[in-house]
Amino acid sequence: MHRPLLAAFACLALSVGSAQAQTLVATSNILVRALDRSLDFTSDTTTSIRDMKVVIEARDDAASFVASQGAIRGAHLQAALVAIRSRVPEAQAASDLELAEAILAQ
Repeated sequence: MHRPLLAAFACLALSVGSAQAQTLVATSNILVRALDRSLDFTSDTTTSIRDMKVVIEARDDAASFVASQGAIRGAHLQAALVAIRSRVPEAQAASDLELAEAILAQ
């Protein structure tokens, strides 16, 4: 008697977890694309953010930061965050995680 109830609960829990994961991925993708558009729009033609040496050097640190959900913060990433925020006013409102994801998306 309890077995069908337990099976129904397990199915419900799996579907809710899957829906939350898909929502998180979709939200993350929207934020990264929006920030990427902002970076592309505001950077001037001679010096693009994606061509900045400090941003290029920060890719490994950004990957560690994103993978650890912010627990690992390298010096290259910190320098890139400061540089991006100083050149792109729209980036000042973005979280460090959003900027790190944008660095990885470049």
